[in-house]
Amino acid sequence: MKIKTTVSALTILSVLSFGAFAADSINADQAANRQAIGTVSVGAVGASPMDMHEILNQKAQEKGASSYRIIEARTGDHWHATAELYK
Repeated sequence: MKIKTTVSALTILSVLSFGAFAADSINADQAANRQAIGTVSVGAVGASPMDMHEILNQKAQEKGASSYRIIEARTGDHWHATAELYK
C-alpha cells in the first residue's frame, strides 16, 4: 500500500509541475503509444517526493528522453524511484 501511495503522490506532483520540465511524466496509458528507451533509478536520504521528481527529470533529460513513467517508488529513511524512459 505504501508503494501505491508514493507512486500516486509522485504522479500527482508530476502532473502539477510538468510544464517546468523538458521531460514529461506520463501515465501507463500514454506510455503504450511511445517507444521505451531504457530506465533510470534514483535514491536519496531524506529527499522529498518533489526532489525525487526533479532528479528523475534530470536523468531522463540526460538520456535524451522526452517523457518518463515512474514504475517503482519506495519511501522511508532512504527514498528510491525507478522510471522507464520514452522517446
